[in-house]
Amino acid sequence: MVSRITAIVLLLLVLPLRAGFAETAGSGGLPGGASSLSETYESWQVGCQTKDGAKHCSLSQQQVAKNGQRLLLVELSPAEDGGLAGTLVLPFGLLLGRGVAAQVDDRPVGEPLTFRTCLPVGCLVPLMLGKDVVARLRAGTTLRLTVASSDTGHPVAFLVPLKGFAAAHDRTLALVR
Repeated sequence: MVSRITAIVLLLLVLPLRAGFAETAGSGGLPGGASSLSETYESWQVGCQTKDGAKHCSLSQQQVAKNGQRLLLVELSPAEDGGLAGTLVLPFGLLLGRGVAAQVDDRPVGEPLTFRTCLPVGCLVPLMLGKDVVARLRAGTTLRLTVASSDTGHPVAFLVPLKGFAAAHDRTLALVR
């Protein structure tokens, strides 16, 4: 069941924002002619897949509770404008109307992010990060995502370590070239 859920999440992450993602076609395949690649850089993973001559690469981080429940998933791919595009998946039980406040090392990153929808795998937030935000993520230590609990309205913070983010970003960029 978990692998089916993971496949659904990945499909949902790739399809809606596909136009902005780094995808290349032709002879620029993965190292060694592989059809997929997965690497870990501290807290971040880099993944690439090729299908029908097109290559899709992303960097991601998933956090899972001790009971196996996913707490969050963030997946980002290089966008054509030099930024990053992707999706954030958060659990149920949140006040969706308040959105997600993002901070890098306690400095706010723009306006709260808006939820798109909730599906059986969690609640989805589309991400479009400009070059300036990417530079802050590369130099930062922690991305704080703050939401409100639907039960109490109290803030709930998800801490995303940025250790390895710069290396994972560099590797993703190298793989899409």
